[in-house]
Amino acid sequence: MAARSKARKRALDVLFEAEQRGLPPMDLLAQRLASTNPSDPGATAMPQYAADLVELVVDHLPRIDELLSTYSQGWTVARMPDVDRCVLRLGTAELLWGDVPDAVAVDEAVDLARTLSTDDSPAFVNGVLGRLLGMKPALLA
Repeated sequence: MAARSKARKRALDVLFEAEQRGLPPMDLLAQRLASTNPSDPGATAMPQYAADLVELVVDHLPRIDELLSTYSQGWTVARMPDVDRCVLRLGTAELLWGDVPDAVAVDEAVDLARTLSTDDSPAFVNGVLGRLLGMKPALLA
């Protein structure tokens, strides 16, 4: 697995855990960055790119959720499976405000959904991010 793919997975882990525990993601990220206890599941090195992605999602979260509500046909953000919601938030942030090619942002999000969620999730994630990609110039204007 490439370094940035691993970093995306670590960012997703932080976003998902923060949501499940009801913690602000930046607080959990700070805990993970400061952790030195080897028995702590977050003790492994946090790649800088993972931290940057968590911050990117947090910085744009209201807009991301607005876009997901608008472009995820038939699904509210609250009704989405938790993993899918976190994957879509990460994918949307990287697609719209990240520094990777659009296809990479979409493909990586779909791969995360394929690995971590339901059989239907990759198609769902691909569909939502595909709609956002088609609207990207207007969304960033």
